[in-house]
Amino acid sequence: MNKKQLQSEQTKKKVADSARTLFVQKGYARTSIEDIVAETGSSKGNIYYHFKSKEGLFLYLIDEWERDWDQKWRSKESQFKTIKEKMYGFAEHMVIEDLNHPLTKAAQEFFNNNEMENDIEDRISKLMNSHIEFNKRLIQELVDSNNLSSAQMNGLAVIFESLFIGLNHMSKKLEMQEALVLYKQAVDIFLHGTEEYK
Repeated sequence: MNKKQLQSEQTKKKVADSARTLFVQKGYARTSIEDIVAETGSSKGNIYYHFKSKEGLFLYLIDEWERDWDQKWRSKESQFKTIKEKMYGFAEHMVIEDLNHPLTKAAQEFFNNNEMENDIEDRISKLMNSHIEFNKRLIQELVDSNNLSSAQMNGLAVIFESLFIGLNHMSKKLEMQEALVLYKQAVDIFLHGTEEYK
């Protein structure tokens, strides 16, 4: 990486870090590009050069969050010996890394925004598809142990994602321990339901 590229990456990181702080403090809707300009000292043009839009900047932060989430999950996944332990571990990981993440509130505002450009909607669709693929890998053991078809697994992966999106929304005001109990209860219901799914 040459000096110019290094400076560009440093500027991008500075803008992203400052924007993250603003989104956490003010929320997604109340943080403007002007706020980010004032916080970073970068020009609007420079911000748009790196991120194209406020939505693009926020998705960059979501992508960072996703990478961090995935790295933390991979570091602990092998400690679970059974599918039930793994599902409980996943539930706990969701509570700790999603429900209590500093960007959670801003992310909920962002995903509820109905006025997105097509390229942003495409990126969100790819993000959701990556969640479905993750869920498929997670429940592959469940599928194998219950002799389910791959068509049934796809449906289960979508249901699993929807279950946790709904739990995230409904658990916003719960204490962490209360949310964890609820998430584990959802795993139990999901696992029990799959026994009847053959």
